[in-house]
Amino acid sequence: MPRILHLGVGNFFRAHIAAYTQDTPGWQITGVSFRSGTIRDGLAAQGYDYPLVIKDAQGTTVKPITCLTDMYVAADDPGGVIDAIVSDDFDVITLTVTEKAYHLDTHGQLDLDAADIQADLGGTGTTVVGVLARGLALRRAPVTVLCCDNLPDNGAKLEKAVRTFADAAHLSLGCDVTFPGCMVDRITPATTDAMRAEAGNPMAVPTEAFSEWVVEDRFAARRPDWPGVQWVDDVAPHEMRKLRMLNGAHSFLAYAGALRGHTYVHQAIEDARLRSTAQVLMAEAAQTLPSDMHAQAAPYATALVDRFANPNLQHSLRQIAMDGSQKLPIRILATLRDRGHADSPALDCALNAWVGFVQAEVAAGRALDDPRSDDLRAACQSADPDAALRRIIGA
Repeated sequence: MPRILHLGVGNFFRAHIAAYTQDTPGWQITGVSFRSGTIRDGLAAQGYDYPLVIKDAQGTTVKPITCLTDMYVAADDPGGVIDAIVSDDFDVITLTVTEKAYHLDTHGQLDLDAADIQADLGGTGTTVVGVLARGLALRRAPVTVLCCDNLPDNGAKLEKAVRTFADAAHLSLGCDVTFPGCMVDRITPATTDAMRAEAGNPMAVPTEAFSEWVVEDRFAARRPDWPGVQWVDDVAPHEMRKLRMLNGAHSFLAYAGALRGHTYVHQAIEDARLRSTAQVLMAEAAQTLPSDMHAQAAPYATALVDRFANPNLQHSLRQIAMDGSQKLPIRILATLRDRGHADSPALDCALNAWVGFVQAEVAAGRALDDPRSDDLRAACQSADPDAALRRIIGA
């Protein structure tokens, strides 16, 4: 039976890639957790099955997910993960590990000076890029590595990072491997105790009814016929639409909404001032899209407001606010650069909201959930905190 090896087994994977694979006869998934065995242990206790709890304004439906069959924990057994990458049991390796796990610098290149990368080059670390490079260097069967994280040009960036690590580690990739790009879209909050109680299952995953997946049709081995996937030659326009309109508006709502005392996305979008600014931000972003995407922009923006307003999803603003130093350059600054000298009040407002949010969190003594938290705290203590924070993200 053909299998997928999936790196990064958080809620988004379980709501998106696993849900598509559930509807693809004959395919199963082996998961890999990089951080701890908590998810593995919880899923193993129930045979790796779990309920996907789909919530929209009309109510709730539950989809049983049974295609996940086993799981590795890289922190406990990095060699086992490398062996899985080498194994021809897997035709596809998919990833949802968040932007920060790739250790890219501000130019989208692998940061060879990052502490975790340095440790992995010394043979002591377990980074995603390093594990992939070591496994692919030993593999002989063709394989497709599909990055499903919110990075522009994600396939090419991952390939460059893996090959850069391999060169630094004096490795040579030994197989026919492709790194197609893709765009994924499904709002998936963290699981709360209330959700676990409602579902009667400790490993339940909440998500919305909407789901989209656009994949570059460039596979080196067997390809799952995931139902509903759009197979394309060029993912970039779809990726740009999603990152700049959905993710850009999400980040604005997260920071501005938290500053105005809101907890969830649906509360923030119900705030007339924030809703108006979010709509203007989407319009500003839409003007930077390729011309063949312009006709989609207005209905997409309308649909996004409806999705954000879903009162049953309970999507935490602070979950979206995580890792702002990694997300803002992609979601906001890239759009501002492409707009050049055009007036961009909503995008400027989003950047100002992040600056204000970081300073408010530091002033309140709360920990920043960001890989550059030390730099951000230091910037807040500088003579000009606004300018120092902007410099950190290249604004």
